Amino acid sequence: MQMPPFFYEIFSPSLPRLGPGDEGSTLRALRGACSRIPRRDGPGGRGLRILDLGCGTGAQTIELARHTGDAITALDNHRPYLRELERRAAAGGVRDAVIAVPGDMGALDPGLGPWDLIWAEGSLFVVGFRNGLTLCRDRLAPGGVLAASELSWLRADAPEECREYFASAYPGMQDVAANLLGIRDAGFEVVTHFAQPESAWWAPYYLPLEQRIAQLRSRPGLQPEDRGLLDDVELEIAMFRRYPGCYGNVFYVMQKR
Repeated sequence: MQMPPFFYEIFSPSLPRLGPGDEGSTLRALRGACSRIPRRDGPGGRGLRILDLGCGTGAQTIELARHTGDAITALDNHRPYLRELERRAAAGGVRDAVIAVPGDMGALDPGLGPWDLIWAEGSLFVVGFRNGLTLCRDRLAPGGVLAASELSWLRADAPEECREYFASAYPGMQDVAANLLGIRDAGFEVVTHFAQPESAWWAPYYLPLEQRIAQLRSRPGLQPEDRGLLDDVELEIAMFRRYPGCYGNVFYVMQKR
């Protein structure tokens, strides 16, 4: 997906996160994933083969490296994000465990993989959730696990304004039951699923993003299309503030059958 240059001005590598998330949710999903993946340590063995797909600046990548002790291949199509990930990994003492790879998640290098664990925290929307399930399943080793978080409806009675917004902003958005059905249809067994807390949206993501928007609005010479992008992001934040609990990011952890 090709984004306009100003998108990367808004979603700057300097932001703490590029999407909702928190350490607790990452580790909860990781525990579910690791409960199903056999280790191959010991003489002649190896650790887990892990791919972080659409890693961004890698808040979750660093947690995966810290808590698995394995090397993490982190893939993203925006090189400034990968450079920032490498900087943060070095600061966090896990630089040697992070392998930053530029690439398009929709056209993965066939030489990469297979993987024991594919991590897709908030990234499968780029190719569509169901397409992403198929893409990842094809790259998993037998019995491999996919952990993916996806924007999902949490209530059937979401107000009409909220429904209309996402009919335009993310028309492929489904409720949890539909996503679980799609996971099974794609050849996976569901291991666990849970909604990230509302707090995972605010301090790590939306509040710094609001500060970033305010900085950019004060920039002289801002073009109308750039102001339009800022308006779009502010509307997204306003929608979550207005309708908390109607939708959220849900982690789905699943094992290849």
